[in-house]
Amino acid sequence: MERLPVEVIGNILSHLGGARDVIRASAISWKWREACQKHLHNLEFNSNDLPPYRDTTPRQLEILITRTIFQTKGLQGLSILLDDVDEFSASTVIAWLMYTRETLHRLFYNVRTGPNVNILEICGRQKLETLALANNSITGVEPNFQRFPCLKSLSLSHVSISALDLSLLLSACPKLESLELVNPEIAMSDNHVTLELNSPTLKIIYVEAISLDKFMLEADSIERLHLKDCALELFELIGKGTLKYFKIDDVSAIHLEIDETIDTLEVVDVSNFTIIWPKFFQMISRSSNLKKLRLWDVTFDDEDDEVVDFETIAVCFPELEHLALSYELKDDVLEYGLEGSSNLENIMVLELGWTTINELFSYLVEELLLRCPNLRKLVIFGSVSEAKSYEECQILANFTSSIVQLMRKYMNVEVQFEYA
Repeated sequence: MERLPVEVIGNILSHLGGARDVIRASAISWKWREACQKHLHNLEFNSNDLPPYRDTTPRQLEILITRTIFQTKGLQGLSILLDDVDEFSASTVIAWLMYTRETLHRLFYNVRTGPNVNILEICGRQKLETLALANNSITGVEPNFQRFPCLKSLSLSHVSISALDLSLLLSACPKLESLELVNPEIAMSDNHVTLELNSPTLKIIYVEAISLDKFMLEADSIERLHLKDCALELFELIGKGTLKYFKIDDVSAIHLEIDETIDTLEVVDVSNFTIIWPKFFQMISRSSNLKKLRLWDVTFDDEDDEVVDFETIAVCFPELEHLALSYELKDDVLEYGLEGSSNLENIMVLELGWTTINELFSYLVEELLLRCPNLRKLVIFGSVSEAKSYEECQILANFTSSIVQLMRKYMNVEVQFEYA
């Protein structure tokens, strides 16, 4: 190992990540210490990964981190994740950031300080490409001064920020491609919260645990959109038909508006959501390259239209490879949904779920196997209670027997059962 160039040793230390491991490895010899000082690119301080930190006072920890950071030169990635540690001195944390900011490309920051440290003011106009902030507050954003010319990825988790400052922050990131908002604390105005975001370069957005009256997103280049555990009265996406991945999970939205029919979708994943199927289907119907369609634990808003029409799906989505369905079945609706003769030729994976085992579900499984001649994998999800009556046990036994008999006809299909 001692024959390795000092630059290579520095690269090895950079892949260790954790500060404790880096410090131990640098004690091997003077060459490893030199590599740590001059050629270390990444450094991570994480209270979860470093047991000694739990027995160290904040003051002692400040000294340890300061000493370690100040022995390095040219850090490109710095991760300081100390959420479960008491408050640090703001002046000490500012010293860490001032020392490293000119070379940093990636900063992951979760440190409690008194008073709050203005990360945007310190790291603005530098080389940052990735910025992840947690348990912090952002106020008074000034796009002209706190500008991030190279930033491509921004993550805000449990951050307090006003709707205006968040909008201004995006405008200060002319190259932003990825945005993550997790449980942000957005200030209210007149008991209403409206968030309007505009970014011509944004490609990926993930929003979790947010409650808004109105959320308007204008993103001309958006490709991936994921909403999770959100309560929205109105969500509106204004784009130019570039969306490829669309996922909503456990979202309450009275109005879900996409400004135009999308024909670029490849993945549609909807779960724990109430939809108006004709309107929703119209939105995605022109996506002839759709590869995955998942409708899981969905509720149909209009009883008259409570149907997933497999004939239409087969015609509109000829490239579909993965189909996942779990919703309440009704006799008349199922019969209508299975009308037609078109096959789902490219389906390789089929996932089906139910809440109540009955003959209707067995019928659906059999009919879909006939419609998917090239199927390779079938996954059946079910709900099993701890206490069952004799009738329920008998139904489950009959269902299992019917599936076993059915699978004898489809020996090339891998079958899995998932019970919760």
